[in-house]
Amino acid sequence: MSDAQHAGPNGQTTPIAPRIRHDWSLTEIEALFALPFNDLLFRAQQVHRANFDANAVQVSTLLSIKTGACPEDCKYCPQSGHYATGLGKEKLLEIEKVVAQAKAAQEAGASRFCMGAAWRSPREKDLAVVLEMVSRVKELGLETCMTLGMVDGEQASRLAEAGLDYYNHNLDTSPEYYGEIITTRTYADRLETLANVREAGMKVCAGGILGMGEAPRDRAALLQQLARLEPHPESVPINMLVKVPGTPLEDVEDLDPIEFVRAIAVARILMPASHVRLSAGREQMDESTQALAFLAGANSIFYGDKLLTTGNPQATRDRALFDKLGLHPERRDTCHDDDLQQAALEGALAHQKRQARSTALAYDATQA
Repeated sequence: MSDAQHAGPNGQTTPIAPRIRHDWSLTEIEALFALPFNDLLFRAQQVHRANFDANAVQVSTLLSIKTGACPEDCKYCPQSGHYATGLGKEKLLEIEKVVAQAKAAQEAGASRFCMGAAWRSPREKDLAVVLEMVSRVKELGLETCMTLGMVDGEQASRLAEAGLDYYNHNLDTSPEYYGEIITTRTYADRLETLANVREAGMKVCAGGILGMGEAPRDRAALLQQLARLEPHPESVPINMLVKVPGTPLEDVEDLDPIEFVRAIAVARILMPASHVRLSAGREQMDESTQALAFLAGANSIFYGDKLLTTGNPQATRDRALFDKLGLHPERRDTCHDDDLQQAALEGALAHQKRQARSTALAYDATQA
């Protein structure tokens, strides 16, 4: 019997929740990546089942509240003002439009509503509007999440006071490879924002993007950085690069899907109690790859037809895949009506018909 199991009253074995660690060495993490694929997934499944319902997936909807003309030079991002991607600049959305989108997402069964703005950091006049958005969406009974770029301690405290549950700020890649992807802010800047968010009492959403030309060691080092955060991020989005014409990474070599699934599994092992999100890049994944990612420990997704300029599996496809795999949306205490949560993906088609979402009204998951 392995250390990850114990015998039940009838002799059956059940997983034991592993000890939370923040001291994983790079050698240990690379050894996990090097395990035979079946062994790695088996270990990840043991960890997953010890901490979560193995067939439940947390479902979120996201919205861009301000799109385009970002001053950062992130080489993967169509919102960067440094690259000609054909994406126009949009103003900050009106509060009532955001609330209407949140209500529609809730009716479709989403338990969390995420809002993103293409800023280096929020200006005071914009932050006042954002705080009202958070308060209004929170009143609906949804979990709230935002990504607004870098925030200082005072800004983070105000967001927390407004009722923001999660703040997203990705590390993107390893410290060693970071300079190849972004030069307008440092790795230390990102870590400082995450520290400010945690100090303010909010939950952290932080992950990275795979397939940007990084070496396998960089993927291990990224996960090591995330696992070093104390506590671990409550949400860990693992994105597959979506290659956007006009960005410097438009011609980078594709990442092998099996290597992507390995990263999901290692993230699950390193951060046992975190939600690991199968995020950007799902549009280019077939059902088998997505199924393997769920088997490896992914238990969170965004659903909808667009993630700003990048495609995302339509809600009807997500519903069909959930049915095929026997998955169901995770219930959240923040939902007023359990029936909404049980019918999360069942209502997605109606939601899709009600909304003709334009590109400008959906947020890029490579930022989340």
